[in-house]
Amino acid sequence: MVVKKPRIVIVGAGVAGLTAANKLYTTQGSSELFELCVVEGGTRIGGRINTSEFGGDRIEMGATWIHGIGGSPIHKIAQEINSLDSDQPWERMDGFLDDPLTVAEGGYELNPSLVKPVTNFFNKLMEFAQGKVIEDGLSKEEIGHFKLASKGFDFISRIGDPGKLSIGAFLRQGLQTFWDSLEGQEELKGYGGNWSRKSLQEAIFTIQENIQRTYTSAGDLMTLDFNAESEYRMFPDEEITIAKGYMSIIEFIASVLPPGSIQLCRKVTKIEWQPENYRVLESETGDFRPVKLHFSDGSVMLADHVIVTVSLGVLKARICEGSGFFDPPLPHFKTEAISRLGYGLVNKLFLQLSPTHDRESDDLNKFPFLQMAFQRSDSEFRHPKIPWWMRRTASLSPIYGKSRVLLGWFAGKEALALESLDDEEIVTGVSTTISSFLSSSHHKVNSNSHELSNGKVSSVDSSNGGELKFSKVLKTQWGTDPLFLGSYSYVAVGSSGEDLDTMAVPLPKNCSNGSCSSPPLQILFAGEATHRTHYSTTHGAYFSGLREANRLLQHYHCNGV
Repeated sequence: MVVKKPRIVIVGAGVAGLTAANKLYTTQGSSELFELCVVEGGTRIGGRINTSEFGGDRIEMGATWIHGIGGSPIHKIAQEINSLDSDQPWERMDGFLDDPLTVAEGGYELNPSLVKPVTNFFNKLMEFAQGKVIEDGLSKEEIGHFKLASKGFDFISRIGDPGKLSIGAFLRQGLQTFWDSLEGQEELKGYGGNWSRKSLQEAIFTIQENIQRTYTSAGDLMTLDFNAESEYRMFPDEEITIAKGYMSIIEFIASVLPPGSIQLCRKVTKIEWQPENYRVLESETGDFRPVKLHFSDGSVMLADHVIVTVSLGVLKARICEGSGFFDPPLPHFKTEAISRLGYGLVNKLFLQLSPTHDRESDDLNKFPFLQMAFQRSDSEFRHPKIPWWMRRTASLSPIYGKSRVLLGWFAGKEALALESLDDEEIVTGVSTTISSFLSSSHHKVNSNSHELSNGKVSSVDSSNGGELKFSKVLKTQWGTDPLFLGSYSYVAVGSSGEDLDTMAVPLPKNCSNGSCSSPPLQILFAGEATHRTHYSTTHGAYFSGLREANRLLQHYHCNGV
């Protein structure tokens, strides 16, 4: 009699799914033990990793960073396969973006002496929220401001609902306390009354809030849970991009799998499984396995174990629409965690800047790393033609110092709006915004001066309406892509790290110890949204793939590590 091998099907060929497949296939003896298959609904592997090229430069449409090289498994792989160096230019390849030019709406360059104290204070607030020691590197005055802010938020914590504290509320309390401590400071005399010192400080603070929105994918920081922030972990040391592209990591992980083990364009429409006391269905072939996958082309596949690595956004959509993706539906403990956790949208906009016909020097054509301080939504001095979807964009910059490819990051509703705009609308909106900030005639604002002095922001002239032109536009569209429906997860107010742990619980629950009558480990869950301390990252997805592979290896008494 031929002994049937356990069949493992992995749904999704992103970093989590491919890492699980790699581990299951390469563990000694396991390739002879299992039938292994990865099914991917799209036309490519990589999931939310997608390296591309634009304007002659290598870019990342999805995951961009190795978040800390100290101990990162992604960095280790990149080193092993020599992916950290390339002859071809790539995104963030130099230190150019460490020295931003901050300009206020209307073309007022802000002196670093005005920008840095607010920026540093914001960063220390975030470090406090993350549970870090914060007094190192602060001046005596800044320590006083920070302690006042923390004390003010402690008061909010005592009178508020501990389950509803947000990062946004904490940051705004910090800003208010910062202002209170500076009460009586002399105001800058804004040009035409456009700006006061306080409004400039708030605009600088808002730049950092908008950067944080892209870091976390929380479109509104008021929805980002304060208490969970201290659980999030980053690896130490610098954050870097991968010169040969993030896809080199994916290709390496997938390279060990035998031909045919990854099936593209195989979109799963339903997963039938057998919870305890559920009636077992006979298969048409008599080859009983507890899980049946249905595909969009009408085909089916039976499995003993399925590792589901689809995004949290897809899981949320499946629950909300009541599509019967899981049959029977997921238990309440699982659906409640899915519903409570946050899942946001971040998109990138790339624009290729056309060379000008009357300038020969690259230095003259160089575009700055521009940080944009916008007027408040209720200000009468807002430029009427800057579109609303640009107003929470923190910066526009070349992807490296000499590149003609500009990059802007968008989060939340602005990121979703970007997906529906045509290229002409985007170029018009971006050009209008740049014209407001980088005009040929502007002023420079110093923190220690009561007046505005003449200065020069940039040699890029966009004031004549004809010189600044873009030859090509490329945007990411993660929000409307049905295979992702967003970018990455965050812990929302009302949720907690426990929900991330719940995401990782296999089904049927508590069956792996033999305490129930159904076959164990039918549905396992992996992906960045299933890792309590490294959610939202590629290394979190990587760890989750290893976790679920090892869960199965241990179940079959293999030597997984």
